[in-house]
Amino acid sequence: MEIRHDPSFDAAFDELFAVAERVARRVAGAAAAEDIAAEVMGRTLARWSKVRSLPHRQAWVARVAFHEALDVSRRQRRQLERLPVLSSRDLAEDLTTRVMLNDSLARLPKRQREVVGLRYLADLSEADTAQQVGITVGSVKQHGRRALQSMRERLDVDRLFEREE
Repeated sequence: MEIRHDPSFDAAFDELFAVAERVARRVAGAAAAEDIAAEVMGRTLARWSKVRSLPHRQAWVARVAFHEALDVSRRQRRQLERLPVLSSRDLAEDLTTRVMLNDSLARLPKRQREVVGLRYLADLSEADTAQQVGITVGSVKQHGRRALQSMRERLDVDRLFEREE
């Protein structure tokens, strides 16, 4: 039996890997992004017969990557809580910021969390986010606005992002 190489599969798969890695990098950080993307692409390949015919394949991959990255981020937070205080102030601040943001994101209701993940972290359009989540574009806007407001209230945003000169 001869196996034929399909260049269109390679291009589609590479495109989806880039989406998965971008989402993972934003949610869980650069160190974990490639591993998360590889895990997501394994899931994608296992379901390729269904995924390839989806009209919004990128949105599907972004959603899976977002949820996987959140899981990794939660594990990182638990590990961070067990570590001693780091000596490097910038590294400690960066890790603290990422943990605080992920914690705030994880506390959102599921629908708001999905909208923030797909719309802002995966850079999907409002229409693609609406299609993937199964709501209207107006609902995407409303959930996004409420989620961001809730996160701002939980975090002292001005303090969190201020840097010493």
